[in-house]
Amino acid sequence: MSLPRVYPVVDSAAWVRRLAPAGIRLVQLRIKDRPEELTAEIAAARDLCRAAGIQLVVNDHWQQALALGCDFVHLGQEDLDGTDLAALRRAGVRLGLSTHSEAELERALAVQPDYVALGPVYPTTLKVMPWKPQGLGRVRQWKQRIGALPLVAIGGITLERLPEVFAAGADVAAVVSDIIRAADPEVRTRHWLHAAAA
Repeated sequence: MSLPRVYPVVDSAAWVRRLAPAGIRLVQLRIKDRPEELTAEIAAARDLCRAAGIQLVVNDHWQQALALGCDFVHLGQEDLDGTDLAALRRAGVRLGLSTHSEAELERALAVQPDYVALGPVYPTTLKVMPWKPQGLGRVRQWKQRIGALPLVAIGGITLERLPEVFAAGADVAAVVSDIIRAADPEVRTRHWLHAAAA
């Protein structure tokens, strides 16, 4: 399976609406600490993505994704234990998994995900991370291990770092702060897409 090379991660359907005209083809909806808005936000993002031909990935909330007919979820390692992977597979829902260590990579590969994410590649200020930055060497190592399976790099990736992340073997770069904190997120997104296509 191939994926678009740029993967914005946003926390609302409003962000999906803003970035869709820039030409994104893959976006993750990652909502934390707003349970009362969850179903409505996922449904709105689903509808926006379907209308624009964008692949939506729902972070963590696999039950809502399944109920709302979404077809791609991303899970952290801590979410795997309580997830009905068989139900997701029966529904044709694709799966991305976060990894931060050799043990987590082994566990992820055992459930045959549709992509593996590695992070944080660089230091990130977005949230407190219990893991040290992985670095480009770990990106190369992961890609050698997983072969043709798509590798998503995340954490501290900026437009300026994008070429070295791809050169190290990442198939996809997930981006959060460099877009949502930009002075003009729509323009910054177009720059990312242009750079990824170059």
